[in-house]
Amino acid sequence: MDTDQDSARVKFPPPLVFLGTLLAGLALGRLLGNLRVPILTYDLQNLLGWLGIVLGAGTLLSANGLFRQRGTHARPWKSSTSLVTEGVYRWTRNPMYLGMALIYAGIALVVDSLVALLLLIPLVFVIEREVIAREEAYLEAKFGERYRSYKDSVRRWI
Repeated sequence: MDTDQDSARVKFPPPLVFLGTLLAGLALGRLLGNLRVPILTYDLQNLLGWLGIVLGAGTLLSANGLFRQRGTHARPWKSSTSLVTEGVYRWTRNPMYLGMALIYAGIALVVDSLVALLLLIPLVFVIEREVIAREEAYLEAKFGERYRSYKDSVRRWI
């Protein structure tokens, strides 16, 4: 991973952390005897899972498309050349991470893995602390008042 000097200096690729945690949760769940999500009926759980996957993918792809249109990097270890505040960024400051979290939760629900679903909670805290906090500090330093105003008017997640 080639980190730019002018970047949030995130130390790991967030998509791989989501994927790695999901795979670890699925494996651990299997080792523990396939603990199932106890709250929902199968049909509702499956519906919510697929809804999460579709909404998450749509959110993630939309956000990534906006970055491409603006000619700036979506990778948080690369320099940002533009502050994106339109599209899905009007209702969440972190649509890519929200999308990844929805896809993760959706997959955990569809495959009925309670362990994987529960591991999403600490994963989100790690992403907030190690990725989002770094990105926000970087964007505030780079874009100043424009970013602070955006940050004050749009929620971090939803």
